[in-house]
Amino acid sequence: MDKMLVDSMGDVTITNDGATILKEIDVQHPGAKMIIEISRTIDNEVGDGTTSAVVLAGALLENAEDLINKDVHPTVIVDGYRRAAIQAQKILDKIAVKVKPDDKATLAKVARTSMASKLVSNDSEELATLLVDALLQVAEKTAEGNFVVDVDNVKVEKKAGGSVKDTSYIKGVIIDKEVVHSGMPKRVENARIALVNSPLEIEKTELDAKIEIKDPSQIQEYLDEETKMLKDMVQKISDAGANVLICQKGIDDIAQHYLSKKGILAVRRVKESDMTKLARATGATVVTGLDGLTKSDLGEAGLVEERKIEDDRWTYIEACKNPKAVTVLIRGGSQRVIDEAERDVHDAVMVIKDVMEKPGIVGGGGAVEEELSYRLMKWSGTLQGREQLAAEKFAEALESIPIALAENAGFDPLDIRVELREKHGASDSNTWFGVNVLGSGVVDLFKKNVVEPVSVKEQMIKSATECTCMILRIDDVIAGGSKAASSSMPPRGPGGMGGEE
Repeated sequence: MDKMLVDSMGDVTITNDGATILKEIDVQHPGAKMIIEISRTIDNEVGDGTTSAVVLAGALLENAEDLINKDVHPTVIVDGYRRAAIQAQKILDKIAVKVKPDDKATLAKVARTSMASKLVSNDSEELATLLVDALLQVAEKTAEGNFVVDVDNVKVEKKAGGSVKDTSYIKGVIIDKEVVHSGMPKRVENARIALVNSPLEIEKTELDAKIEIKDPSQIQEYLDEETKMLKDMVQKISDAGANVLICQKGIDDIAQHYLSKKGILAVRRVKESDMTKLARATGATVVTGLDGLTKSDLGEAGLVEERKIEDDRWTYIEACKNPKAVTVLIRGGSQRVIDEAERDVHDAVMVIKDVMEKPGIVGGGGAVEEELSYRLMKWSGTLQGREQLAAEKFAEALESIPIALAENAGFDPLDIRVELREKHGASDSNTWFGVNVLGSGVVDLFKKNVVEPVSVKEQMIKSATECTCMILRIDDVIAGGSKAASSSMPPRGPGGMGGEE
């Protein structure tokens, strides 16, 4: 289910994304703040599994409390948990299914699983295909044959209107700016694009400068000279062969007039991040001054066009040949819907990236956690002393994830736990039996195409264990005074203020 978060200003956020909920809630407890940190780390690192990590950390702490009540020392529990986490990583490496990093079908399955419980679940089929195409387009192949994916090269724009089904993928970049002059063309095919990050304006002097004019005709000469300088700037752009100008700074009114006369489409005050994406999409070089602008600096796009979306006019630079930066335009019925759709798309993009960079997948729906729990329970028997108890509690904590899924789906958690243990213990071929939340209980989730990146599970276990161990090592909470207050206190002396206690 979703949560509605209302902040002190009355702004509403509707989401079921764990990282977003934890980011938005107001938390004072120092221990809780540490757990929120792990959700933030996981969101930045692998993009999914934030809720799982928090649930696991909670279960590990709860189980540790049981052991502490039985006089097991926290350092013994910490050692046991750490050893169990290392063993869990080894088991994960062993059971993960290796895949091809550019296999579209597998990447789409991972993306669909990520979106299955989200607002966009009904449209996850189309969105998954669209996002896989976008990431394969911007991925860079290394000399070793691996992929490196910078998700910043997938620009996500959102605009209320239509429905989530109308979300589109553009082989190029959308800029939320309009064409600067009404006389300019609004559509240019076979565009040759100049990217300029200096202004097409006469720069004002830094120092106070005075110009002494003795004759009225000199005023006109001065103005004519300014116009000539602007005309020369436009001429340089035209001489280079550009028919589209994207400028990071301002464009003077006179320069706009001459640009429109030359039939050049111009856009001004474009963000630096968009300039970088445009350079990657069109193959252009961002030039600082117009003096050095040559034909080789220009980028190419099949079409540059200004389009009206809702009340705004945006410029589309699309149909680029081999763009290394692309745009996904999210549509939806209302602002709240597209805000949540954007969060869902972010998670899906991140899990596709995870599999492309580390090509291994595991069964979702709590299947991998149950298998890890079963194998760790067997392994814990090889340990000596009280560490064995900690390792058993670690294995037990992993079961909290399939149990939470069972509760959320309306199943009886006790029945699900018994059935899962029975399936995983019965045969090695039952590795991927987990909770199918869509109504059919315990099934083989690999056959249902419910799969997740192995790197998400690795990060989840690492982060949850490290956070739990850090909290367990704390044996006292001490209130520290602020440094400013302590330094301004008067010295203690006999009698007077602060003399007696």
